[in-house]
Amino acid sequence: MAPTYHFISGLPRSGSTLLAALLLQNPRFHAGMTSPVGSLFGNMLHQFGAGSEFGPVVTMEQRRRLVRGLFDSFYADHADKEVIFDTNRLWCAQMPVLADQFPGSKVIACVRNVAWVMDSIERKYRSNPYEITRLFNDDTERNTVYSRVDTLAQRNRLVGFPWAALKEAFYGEQAASLLLVEYDLLANAPQKVLPLIYQFIGEEPFDHDFENVHYDAPAFDAQLGMSGLHKVRPQVGFEARNTILPPDLFEKYSELSFWKNNSGSLANIIAVASDKGNAP
Repeated sequence: MAPTYHFISGLPRSGSTLLAALLLQNPRFHAGMTSPVGSLFGNMLHQFGAGSEFGPVVTMEQRRRLVRGLFDSFYADHADKEVIFDTNRLWCAQMPVLADQFPGSKVIACVRNVAWVMDSIERKYRSNPYEITRLFNDDTERNTVYSRVDTLAQRNRLVGFPWAALKEAFYGEQAASLLLVEYDLLANAPQKVLPLIYQFIGEEPFDHDFENVHYDAPAFDAQLGMSGLHKVRPQVGFEARNTILPPDLFEKYSELSFWKNNSGSLANIIAVASDKGNAP
């Protein structure tokens, strides 16, 4: 029997790895950090899209089968799982494909005040001053906190792209299949958030252990030059702190939480009433 597919997307440093680690506790589920399926899908589109050598000879039905084959082949080792969550930040920009391939599938987008996203990445950057992370292409981009944050905010970079993709999905035709989950609430009250997620995807609740969570990807983080980027603390919790961003930067990026006003969108939202300090 084919598994049910759902998707985890949204902003970086907003709880997607934590959410995957929690879902992974359910023996019926498979979840993890960002998978290569989304990138493979993008590369495949270039091979049979308009203007390509093979575009004219690959029919629409063949394209559908090829895309579905990516998922089935990649997750063949998890054939014992009934529900699979694929994580990739580009899925919010590919909602029509997901709706066509997996009718009834849901996208869970983890979100967070963008200023705190930038703060969290900046803290990771400063934690090892002897490393040159691959998040930045050259010294011009990595010179100061201003150049680093503004680089990350560009529409094709680590924060700017998923933010734009999320906004597209938030106001798009498939918005009703989208659930935004704010990091602050997930970290503060996972026992309240997880049942709502289960309800959204139509699954029976599961008794999660919020005091014993495990997830780490040291090899992946090492090749990025950002140690601990995907390491989840064993105990789910929320730690208030002061930002390390200059006040003007923090104020600028705090204004980008468009999901606080959901008028004109059919998206579902699990969020706190107001922003607070937070922890990575």
